Amino acid sequence: MKIAEHIRSLDAEGRLLADAAQEAGTGAPVPTCPGWQVRDLLRHTAMVHTWAASFVTEGHTAYVPDAGEPDLDGPELLDRFRAGHRLLVDALERAPQDLECWAFFAAPSPLAFWARRQAHETTVHRVDAESARGGPLSPVASDHAVDGVDELLRGFHARPKSRVRTDVPRTLRVRATDTGSAWTVRLSTEPPVTVREADGSSVLPSVDCELSATAQELYLTLWNRRPLTALTVTGDPDLARLWRDRSSVT
Repeated sequence: MKIAEHIRSLDAEGRLLADAAQEAGTGAPVPTCPGWQVRDLLRHTAMVHTWAASFVTEGHTAYVPDAGEPDLDGPELLDRFRAGHRLLVDALERAPQDLECWAFFAAPSPLAFWARRQAHETTVHRVDAESARGGPLSPVASDHAVDGVDELLRGFHARPKSRVRTDVPRTLRVRATDTGSAWTVRLSTEPPVTVREADGSSVLPSVDCELSATAQELYLTLWNRRPLTALTVTGDPDLARLWRDRSSVT
């Protein structure tokens, strides 16, 4: 996906998040984030948006900690979220293509990193807000979902912080049944090594376990917003449970 597509997704997903949060009310529990209420979700996401925007607008080339969550609630908190979301979208739209700033894993450019990361950050938390409101979830477009799975597997879980590890080398496949996208994840005592297979390939290496579903279901489940029962698990179920138990991103 291109930078402009990620920014459009970020814009749309943030609006959906705010609308769902307003409908749910800031005191509503968030089923997909046990222990959180909507106010916690809004405070967290508002903080992340402001933090991300600071790298884009101020060009920090090293890590800078966030400024903390806003101590607000009710309509004031919703207004703060909407303002911070707008600030981030505007910052990304106006940023130069050759922007230089810090990013926390490899990407074609810092601008590509922040546009992509915040598009998926906001999509996942939009799902949280809609789960608090109740009713059907807004769909995740298949290309956006595939990109989010790719970011999770080849970005987040390529980092030393990943806890998805095995004492004995094992292999896991993640496969989107509606797009033909597939990833082979090699597990060991080191961080996972993921290879994205050619879309629609009919010849894939053998693996110990495969997780398959539509791209949207993979996206939501791998981000721990849906239960493992949303996927088809083929092979060793222990590897599926390993993902459930150790894949949370912090």
